[in-house]
Amino acid sequence: MKLLLKKDIAKLGIVGDVVNVSPGYARNYLLPQHLATQPTAANMRALAEERAKAEERRRLRREHLSQVAEKLADVEVTIEAAANEEGVLYGSVGPREVAAALRDEGHDISTESVRMHDTIKRLDNVVVDVVLADEIEATVKVWVVRSKGSDTDDVDTLDQPRGTETEADRDTDDPHG
Repeated sequence: MKLLLKKDIAKLGIVGDVVNVSPGYARNYLLPQHLATQPTAANMRALAEERAKAEERRRLRREHLSQVAEKLADVEVTIEAAANEEGVLYGSVGPREVAAALRDEGHDISTESVRMHDTIKRLDNVVVDVVLADEIEATVKVWVVRSKGSDTDDVDTLDQPRGTETEADRDTDDPHG
């Protein structure tokens, strides 16, 4: 079924596009939500101005995203995580942590933009893709390092065995002791 889009719809088209969709999608979603209409000549003329505005908005957005991608080109972020002696993380580092680290560095990146094949589970450095739009993406180097509080080498051990006490530990004022 051919319809004329009244609004931008991701992965389908922008305002003014004539698209071919299944009848069920048109009947159950696009038409009831007023996202599309029949492609008559009058409707196409009415949406011509909206289409020009939508194309301008899209062009400006792509320019902005291209600038963001250029800024991200040489960015490296460091994420601290708790790990054991072998370098295996107690948790994992995923897109949410990478996006948060990028936001801490001053880049406005959403979690959905960070694409990883798998979460990071070891102390390592990994190159991560940041997809900003269909054809606009950047790569960011992510360093996962041991957090300062998780060093197992620096754990203080007691000098004396449990259950023994020294003269300083004894309460001399206690008449029963």
